Amino acid sequence: MKTLTLSLALLSLAFSSYAEKAPDFTLSDTDGTQHTLTQYKGKIVVLEWLNHNCPFVKKHYNSGNMQQLQKTYREQGVVWFSVCSSAVGRQGYYPASEANELTANKKASPSALLVDAEGTVGKAYNAKRTPEMCIIDKEGNLVYQGAIDDSPGFSEDEVKGAKNYVAQNLDALLAGKKAPISSNKAYGCGIKYLK
Repeated sequence: MKTLTLSLALLSLAFSSYAEKAPDFTLSDTDGTQHTLTQYKGKIVVLEWLNHNCPFVKKHYNSGNMQQLQKTYREQGVVWFSVCSSAVGRQGYYPASEANELTANKKASPSALLVDAEGTVGKAYNAKRTPEMCIIDKEGNLVYQGAIDDSPGFSEDEVKGAKNYVAQNLDALLAGKKAPISSNKAYGCGIKYLK
């Protein structure tokens, strides 16, 4: 009986681990370099869905909040990808040179800005909003998906007193602990997919 119980427990653990794996992807950044998720195994990866025309995204960039998060956690070895899943011709999509200029003007410092104009990666992650955030641990598990914080408005004043879920989870992971919050509902603008 103990053997059966142990076998079922191991089977359950194997299934749950498999179910938590982050979808792999290969995307080019705005400089033409390809990035595959599996090449970053052993590192914590953040995916930040981006649309610079969205007032909720503007809140975090105009206040300097997003840039500070990028800088703080990249300095600690986190790989931070901004992901634009806006289709060509839809709000939020910019040609590479314009996207790079926007990144520079906003003093943003993601590891790279990934172009997902077909929406393949956004849909694989079931991302619906900007800014929607995903955190992938060193083993490649999707350990958090949802809002950046608990303040769903678009006023810059809300940033200061908000509970930042991304920072909370990253601090825990960097300390060798489990991410305390696994998911919640993202807020923001709808991602401008082609369909």
